Amino acid sequence: MIPHDNMAKLSRALPFWVSLALVPLAWIGAVYGGWTVILLPISTWYLFSIIDGIAGLYEENADLETTEDELFWYKLVTLIWFPIQFVTVFGVLWYVTQSGHLTTLEQIVLFFGIGVISGAVGIVYAHELCHQKPKLERWMGDLLLAMVLYSHFRSEHLLVHHRYVGTPRDPVTARYNEGFHRFFFRVIREQPVSAFRAEKAMLKRKNLPWHDRGNPFWKYWALQIAFIALAVIIGGWAGLGLFLVQAFVAIWQLELTNYVEHYGLTRKHLGNGKYEHVLPRHSWNASQLASNWLLINLQRHSDHHYKPDRRFPLLQTYGEAEAPQLPYGYPIMTMAAMVPPIWRRVMNPRVRKWRAMYYPEITDWQPYKNGTTPMPR
Repeated sequence: MIPHDNMAKLSRALPFWVSLALVPLAWIGAVYGGWTVILLPISTWYLFSIIDGIAGLYEENADLETTEDELFWYKLVTLIWFPIQFVTVFGVLWYVTQSGHLTTLEQIVLFFGIGVISGAVGIVYAHELCHQKPKLERWMGDLLLAMVLYSHFRSEHLLVHHRYVGTPRDPVTARYNEGFHRFFFRVIREQPVSAFRAEKAMLKRKNLPWHDRGNPFWKYWALQIAFIALAVIIGGWAGLGLFLVQAFVAIWQLELTNYVEHYGLTRKHLGNGKYEHVLPRHSWNASQLASNWLLINLQRHSDHHYKPDRRFPLLQTYGEAEAPQLPYGYPIMTMAAMVPPIWRRVMNPRVRKWRAMYYPEITDWQPYKNGTTPMPR
């Protein structure tokens, strides 16, 4: 029996466990095939968007004095997700390649859907875990990232993105008028290089070469190779192909989110290569209830950048006077980002409004185009 006090804590955390409800959908698709293979993308994109529209906004803030012990049930869902995702990815991989009852197209669509949850849930949980100090949590984060072949994200996110967000030195800050497809291929190219350089620079400050065993890229490569090998052992070349589909879709989901989070927002250049401190105004926010449950408050992104070590249940929301707001939650906004004309129609006026609101003294934004360093004003 769970003590009454713990039951109360669990009930408060339970909405953030909604991701577990997605796992059976992967197995339903694997067993029954047909139209059921599209259940995962339909649920994550459309169902949560519908619930957001019905449930509306949630703008209450948690008590910042909440202790670590009181966050147990919130932390637990992020810790158990790796074994759940592992069994789902490789269990379904084994089942569909051994049973042979799904067509090739059904298998690809099914693993497209699995990639949606390993990106929308797995990488989001990995992001939370990699920000924490306990080694177990960081390891769980590394394993989740390795399962989608994107391990370098940890280095890039912690050492580059949080430091340089809203500046030309951050590859994943989407530039004003930069369409998602152009952004995606630019980031895929630039982010691993940026991450490696950051780790190399850290080792250099310790008078160590880049190939020192302390470079986490050795762990990244080893874990990724291990997961690739496991996919081949379980399902042969077909298994490898399906595993790669899952990984690519997860990466695509992540970068769609990255694109939305900071599109067109820049920190003011102060001269001599220096920028103003990161403030809540430098991230887009969304307070939609259901998608914040699924994404463990990732949409409270301003507070995450303002206080990167704050655990997700304690992230604060801001009003429009302090931080820019998205018109819809991430599920709808990421779908809109896939169609650049629609995205620009929705977001460009909001970026211009943001500029006029926070930086009325800057009248010429041309120097900020394509991430070039602006002149101080």
